[in-house]
Amino acid sequence: MNALSSLDATMRRRFLRCFVVLTFCAAAGEALATDDPCSGFRWDVSREQRLFGTAAETVTAGKHVASAPLLIPDRLYDLAVTLQQEVTFAVAPGKKTPIAGASAGLARMHLPAAGEYRISLDQGFWIDVVAENRLLPAEDFQGRPGCRTPHKIVVYWLPGEKDLILQLSGAAGSHLRLTITPVPAGPAR
Repeated sequence: MNALSSLDATMRRRFLRCFVVLTFCAAAGEALATDDPCSGFRWDVSREQRLFGTAAETVTAGKHVASAPLLIPDRLYDLAVTLQQEVTFAVAPGKKTPIAGASAGLARMHLPAAGEYRISLDQGFWIDVVAENRLLPAEDFQGRPGCRTPHKIVVYWLPGEKDLILQLSGAAGSHLRLTITPVPAGPAR
């Protein structure tokens, strides 16, 4: 009986050690997840994060509508921008007070279908979408400080089969990475 009680005590100590180690590992994993600046989005942004993990297509933003490149949904672009004072916007940007030395650029979109789309950037540029010479209102947005995959996401309802102008303005930097993705169906954006 002594050998059996001693075995039980040893098993209990091993179980307790395993429990403590597993609890510590779970707490450490949770702490790492909350330290990830990209983990706090309210929406499922796994599609955008996958795109930000791919090789970007390098494109130069237009200084006026005629020189604006065409961007296609579900691709990652590295967009070279220029000084904002060198850009002729289709419509005055929604953000009226740019920072000193701000950068800007234009791109075109022609979407196959109308619907909600996300425009995701790796930094804090101001985003405007122009259709038929007017700014389209944003439906929602969110951003994550410290995250660049993506940093900022703005949701728009965009018409299909129309030429749209994407205006980026009001931030420092000579390049930005961006994607355009359809919003997934379902109750959450």
